[in-house]
Amino acid sequence: MKKILFTACFFGLLYSSFAQQSPLSVEYIMRDPAWMGTFPSSPYWSEYGQSIYFRYNPDHEPADSLYKINLSELDQLQKVHWPEAKESRAIRGDKSRNGALKVYEDDGKIILENLEKGTQEVLLDWFESPGDPYFLFDENEIAFQSGDNIFVLNRNTGKLRKATDIKSGSAPCEGNTSDKEEKLSFLEQENLALIQVLKEREDKSNLSKAYRESIQEKSEEKFTFYKGSKNLSNLRLSPDARFTTFSVYNRSSSKPTEVPDYLDKSGYTQDLRSRPKVGSDGTEVEIGFYDLKNDTVFYLNPATLEGIQDLPDYVSDYPEKKWKPEDRKVFLTGPYFSPDGSKAVVVARSLDNKDRWIAQVDLKTGDLITLDRQRDEAWIAGPGIGWTFSAGEFGWLPDSEHIYFQSEESGYSHLYLLDVTSGEKKQLTSGEYEVFDPFISKDKKHWYFTSSKVHPGVRHFYKMPLMGGDMIQLTDMTGNNQVYLSPDESKMLILHSYSNRPEELFLKDLKKKNAETIQLTDGQSDEFKAYAWRDPELIRFEAEDGAQVPARLYTPDPAKKNGAAVIFVHGAGYLQNAHKWWSSYFREYMFHNLLTDLGYTVLDIDYRASAGYGRDWRTGIYRHMGGKDLSDQVDGAKYLVEQHGIDADRLGIYGGSYGGFITLMALFTEPDVFQSGAALRSVTDWAHYNHGYTSNILNTPEEDPIAYRRSSPIYFAEGLKGNLLIAHGMVDVNVQFQDVVRLAQRLIELEKDNWEMAVYPVEDHGFVEPSSWTDEYKRILKLFNTTLLD
Repeated sequence: MKKILFTACFFGLLYSSFAQQSPLSVEYIMRDPAWMGTFPSSPYWSEYGQSIYFRYNPDHEPADSLYKINLSELDQLQKVHWPEAKESRAIRGDKSRNGALKVYEDDGKIILENLEKGTQEVLLDWFESPGDPYFLFDENEIAFQSGDNIFVLNRNTGKLRKATDIKSGSAPCEGNTSDKEEKLSFLEQENLALIQVLKEREDKSNLSKAYRESIQEKSEEKFTFYKGSKNLSNLRLSPDARFTTFSVYNRSSSKPTEVPDYLDKSGYTQDLRSRPKVGSDGTEVEIGFYDLKNDTVFYLNPATLEGIQDLPDYVSDYPEKKWKPEDRKVFLTGPYFSPDGSKAVVVARSLDNKDRWIAQVDLKTGDLITLDRQRDEAWIAGPGIGWTFSAGEFGWLPDSEHIYFQSEESGYSHLYLLDVTSGEKKQLTSGEYEVFDPFISKDKKHWYFTSSKVHPGVRHFYKMPLMGGDMIQLTDMTGNNQVYLSPDESKMLILHSYSNRPEELFLKDLKKKNAETIQLTDGQSDEFKAYAWRDPELIRFEAEDGAQVPARLYTPDPAKKNGAAVIFVHGAGYLQNAHKWWSSYFREYMFHNLLTDLGYTVLDIDYRASAGYGRDWRTGIYRHMGGKDLSDQVDGAKYLVEQHGIDADRLGIYGGSYGGFITLMALFTEPDVFQSGAALRSVTDWAHYNHGYTSNILNTPEEDPIAYRRSSPIYFAEGLKGNLLIAHGMVDVNVQFQDVVRLAQRLIELEKDNWEMAVYPVEDHGFVEPSSWTDEYKRILKLFNTTLLD
């Protein structure tokens, strides 16, 4: 039997006896998703809240276009043409504390907009595109970056001052004449004399320079900071104009991987550059403070962080290795100044993923004073907490005394306040649910956020007093409610979906008591509406360790039930799919409807490591992927046999990416449970995956080889008994094709003959072409029909 067959010659068409049992077919559901209808995305409000803009495609054009609905004509959908589309874009900018003014840059101009009056004023026409301008604590002053320096514009006087003097290279030696006026070369003089346009441009440049110098305030000679060979970024002035801060990144020099593209249009095989493999040194960052008052520069000192030398618990598994106590490497984000500029805080993450510190900066020494330390012997993550290179949800209250952040200290990600003066910490939300995307109201008196308080599989929008108190639920539709408040916060634009209904836009007036929620769009095609898409049941079953495992269950008509079942394993690991909203796995959802029509029972499990269920669930796979996440699939199979009458010899499993990895582990290590499986774009050896994701869960291969050895399917391939389909895109730059090539050779050497592999020459990790989706799922269906049914 051939082990590797290309997509054109692997399986034939489905047996007609199976295809006739459902109004659906693989070919039908895997078409271009446009057949389902058009659904709104990327909504936003106009500047003054009179219109709603969103991406839409009711005319089935090659790409979505911008549409709008005016609040005065809610039943009128209008396509927005380019001039208005350009004007309607949500302009980034910095708002004054009372929200009345906004300053932003546009085409080299710094513009002040009065949001109450609807007027605009050009404050400065700069010679190059300045960085995004922002208000200082004294809101008469506006700071912006130009080149490697910060400038401050007084909007009342129009005067401009250069706040910093940063230059490349090293400080000149005494007597160095490098600052003398440069003379034009002979060729430059000739060009300016002969070519009129060059002379005109030179004259214009000199006039602009003279103008800029004329509006700059004159000052005594200042301290110059020579940055040497360092590349500074994130240059910013503190609100009180005392410090300019900057970041210096020390990039990882790890070797990237390359993925060959055999079907490049050139006719030659081209290498696509991809990410390094796990174990690479992480990027580090230094944060510098340029003290404008004392004319000095200092860098933050992470050595003063509490527990900076603590070793992780897993070192006890390696008694033969000597672990030398030393300061761990950290990644710093910030600094975040209080609104009045008197205090500064940074967020530090250890590169071993075990600690997150929130620390106050000693503005005299650069030492870091720990305000809050969240340690996790697995890894720090969770909603609003972010990953190594992100501070997550973090900021200051207007009083310049309290910071806010999210933490999993209680076991679920909740919102906290901390008084930086007293050190007192207050938990604002609590319970066995999670908080998402908190932000402060325009009047600075309330919080708005999304939460799973009602049910892990439902998202609602809430309002709560700034210092804590009762949570008021503002949305009422079951499913997912993604809310966009109008500029005056009087109305909610809601992007809502349900288990069997894709996203649509709704509007609700918050000022009216018992206001009706109005549906604005209805994009489902008649074709899509013609089929009665199932609303899968949300259930829980008991795992071997007593945990209650959430899942989606699809049950067939009893008259069609065939005694076989398929378990679907979602990808990403940290992702939720057992919920009451439209799934990002919509193709798989439609395929599950097809399977159920054919008599299969389908179980879609939020196994250990899935999102939405708190810290313990999230970290349940630490140092052993293919442990509890796999045993949850086995316990799901047991549940189907015991509670739904499934034949224990008719169980299949499939999934993509992380789901493909679990499928391989299932067939290799639980061969008596699953008779067949389809592993799509699957990781086969975690030592070959990326650093950011893998090192969180398994540490690094050099430091924790035990974790990698027990978590990688390639080490267990000899256990294969059932029927395996492997499918992978050849230009996958995420889980690279090399993963399955290595596994294929291992299976060949083990003389396994009950597996096949389909490869897709033009596909990356996420398939794009309908023909590829169709081919892949025809193979999956054929696999289950021929191995699970008599």
